Amino acid sequence: MNDIFADREFGEISRRAISEMVAYLLGRGVEFAVLVESAHADFEPALPDEIYASFDERVLFVLSGYTLQSACLDGDRLSFEAGFGAENFGSVVTVPVGAIRQIYSEGIPVAINSAKMPASSAADGDSSMEALLSNPENMRLFKKKRNR
Repeated sequence: MNDIFADREFGEISRRAISEMVAYLLGRGVEFAVLVESAHADFEPALPDEIYASFDERVLFVLSGYTLQSACLDGDRLSFEAGFGAENFGSVVTVPVGAIRQIYSEGIPVAINSAKMPASSAADGDSSMEALLSNPENMRLFKKKRNR
């Protein structure tokens, strides 16, 4: 099965299914949650270190209320505004659809993405950014944005 999960065609089918499910739920105004690979989530503004450090490898975002109203599916990216921590620190979360592992509605899994997210599928220059950040000297320049 590992070969299938890493297969590009399987990945495209999985991403399309996740994207269609997100679009469907957003279009219906249905509250839902997404389990996301936290390494692929971007935050603008960047989260404080203590908040980001509290995330596991995967993080569950619940889209309800204002967060649901702010949600937008733009191509292969889901974005929404959310509050974090005791101070409800506001940030816009942007996640590639391929990094969404599961979608839940009313606690029930409605979609599962088993495909591995290939490095080549990273959009908007994420692969280039990772290459830049692999050099510790460059990391200092981007620390404020990435805050990781």
